[in-house]
Amino acid sequence: MPSVVGLLEQRECAARRRVDELREEADRIQAELAIAERDWNEWVIACSRVGEVLAPGDGGVAGRDVAVDLPDGGEQPAPAGASESVKPKSVVPMWHSGLAWSALSVDYQRILRILADRDRGGQGPLSCQEMAVCFGLEVVPAKVEALRSKAKRMVARGWLVEPVPGRFSLSQGVAGQGEGW
Repeated sequence: MPSVVGLLEQRECAARRRVDELREEADRIQAELAIAERDWNEWVIACSRVGEVLAPGDGGVAGRDVAVDLPDGGEQPAPAGASESVKPKSVVPMWHSGLAWSALSVDYQRILRILADRDRGGQGPLSCQEMAVCFGLEVVPAKVEALRSKAKRMVARGWLVEPVPGRFSLSQGVAGQGEGW
C-alpha cells in the first residue's frame, strides 16, 4: 500500500505536468493571437486603401480618409454616406473668426462641446483625465494621452488655450461663438 506522502508526490507531479501543458498551450494561443491581430490590422488597412481609391475625390484623385478619430486613440470607419459630414481625421484647421465647429471631426467637436458646457457653467479649465471621465472612457494612460494629443493639436491651431499646463479651455474667440456646432 502506497504511503500518504507518496500519493501526495504523485498528485503534485501530475498537477505540475498539467500546469506545464496549460502554459505551453497559453503560449501557443498567444502566438496565434499575435498573428491574427497582425492579419486583422493588415486587412483593415487594405479596406481603408480600397475605400480611399473608390471614394469620389477631387478630379479623379483618391478620396478622403473618412475615419473618425476616437478619444481613445483608435479609429472607427464612418457610416456609409457620411463622407461629407465627417472631416479627415487629425486635420484640424487653424481657427479664425467665422469658422464653424463643423469644420472639425466629430471627436474634436465633442471636446469643444464639453469645454463650452464648462465655460457656460462658469467652471475652469479641464484636464485630459477629466475629459476622459466626461467621455465615459476608462482613465488609463493610453486614453488620456490620446485626448492630450488632440487637445494640444487644438491649442496649436487656436481652438483651445492651455492657461495652466495640462488644463484646457476654449480660446476667447471660439468661446464667443456660443453654440457654434
